[in-house]
Amino acid sequence: MRSPLPFCRGWVTSLPSRAIVATAAGAMTVLSLPPFSIILLVPVSFSVLLLLLRAGSVGAAALVGWAFGLGQFGFGLSWISESFYVDPDKFGALAIPAVAALAAGLATFPALAAALFSGTMSRRAVTGVTTCLLFATSWTAAEWLRGHVLTGFPWNLTAYALVDYPTLRQPAAWIGSYGLGFLLVLAGTLPAAALVTERRRRWVPASLFAAVIATIWTVGQGRLGLEPGPAPDADVRIVQGNVPQREKWAPEQRDETLTRYLDLSSGPGEVDVLLWPETAFPGFLDEDLRARSRIAAILQDGALLLTGVPDRTRKDQETLYFNTVQAYNQTGDILTGYAKHHLVPFGEYVPFRGWLKLDRITQGLGDFTPGAGPRTLTLPGAPPLAVAICYEIIFPGDVIDDQHRPDWIFNATNDAWFGTSIGPEQHLAAVRMRAVEEGLPIVRAANTGISAVIDAKGELIVKLGIEETGVIDAELPGALKPTPYARFGDWMFLALIAVTWIVFLGSRLSGMHRARNKKASVEAKSC
Repeated sequence: MRSPLPFCRGWVTSLPSRAIVATAAGAMTVLSLPPFSIILLVPVSFSVLLLLLRAGSVGAAALVGWAFGLGQFGFGLSWISESFYVDPDKFGALAIPAVAALAAGLATFPALAAALFSGTMSRRAVTGVTTCLLFATSWTAAEWLRGHVLTGFPWNLTAYALVDYPTLRQPAAWIGSYGLGFLLVLAGTLPAAALVTERRRRWVPASLFAAVIATIWTVGQGRLGLEPGPAPDADVRIVQGNVPQREKWAPEQRDETLTRYLDLSSGPGEVDVLLWPETAFPGFLDEDLRARSRIAAILQDGALLLTGVPDRTRKDQETLYFNTVQAYNQTGDILTGYAKHHLVPFGEYVPFRGWLKLDRITQGLGDFTPGAGPRTLTLPGAPPLAVAICYEIIFPGDVIDDQHRPDWIFNATNDAWFGTSIGPEQHLAAVRMRAVEEGLPIVRAANTGISAVIDAKGELIVKLGIEETGVIDAELPGALKPTPYARFGDWMFLALIAVTWIVFLGSRLSGMHRARNKKASVEAKSC
């Protein structure tokens, strides 16, 4: 098979070489995401992948797709190794094997996308625009599965390449991150279609490319012009204590940690809601009267504290542990709480505990128990809010209670596990996209960064960077009206996929009909 690029002909025909190129192309996608956000690498990496999939069997396509995913996740998730070195004597030796195994496992989703594409697409139709539609559908369907299978892991979704571009990220309010990723992959593969299309017909993929970009831009500009509702009458203070993870759970450091948070919290200024990050208090605060009294002493009249703390309860002679955010008033009484429902595998619990005799890498007395799910907290003197703790903010459409829409979202997190790596920046990208999807501002309190106030269009209003110690005083931004995505969730994305398949099948049927007519015409002439 001849390559459209002469210098690539040898690489196209050799499966091992194609796998190497695919790995490099997959790693390149990470540079399109925050903190790099080199958006031009999207069409480069996905066009290379599409060209590599043009030759060979379904099995060969799956291998190429897996190699692409290995580069994508091996580079994109390399920062996870940092968490194993928090306790290097116990877990350090597992850092590289664990990340390699995770990348290899997640690479099965790009492999599935490549196999689905190769198995469905006839070789005769490979050069057409329908190729790009089918590939974008296959890729995004596999990405959606990655976000749902075995509790899901929707990290570094393709759409996050647009997070740093205000206009381009806005269509997520209609079709979510999965749908926006579909449009981005479609646009990203059209240059490949232009390369392999007859010169006289290259205007077709070029026109579709322009149409997709113009649509994203026009929709985005329209949403940027929307005015949010009135800002809630509430002043928040975010406290970033910057406590190193190695010190965080040391019993002898507990009092010093609390003192640090109290000192930062008690500075001058009006505060209605004081926000501390995930597990800011490294103990069971509701059981510690002295600590609650010290907190109550620094709260202003009518002010509240929302803080991340572990919690435990007895049930059927068993102790259950939860990762929670709890609300306290100025008398030190607990008002309500929220328990994290999307837990981190091997970090907060060990999957298949009966078979896997492993320790989780975070400190604690036992596995955490998942909470009931998203809920809206109503507190005196504060606008209704949703809480998303750390990891669970990465799940599109599973952050708020749809029946009781809040005015804002509080994201309490602790990214100290990952040091100064790109992990916290990638995490923040997901947070910003949730703000766009839901049309709600998000206030983020992180232990060592990145703490931030984000408006309903995903814009960073103010932030504290990684390993900074300090506070953010801010007014809560106003919310936008419920977005189509907030109302319908992934049904908008699934409808987009369905329309694509209708177009694809219609094109295939039309091609088959033309082929039959041509054959009949030839036979008639021969008679």
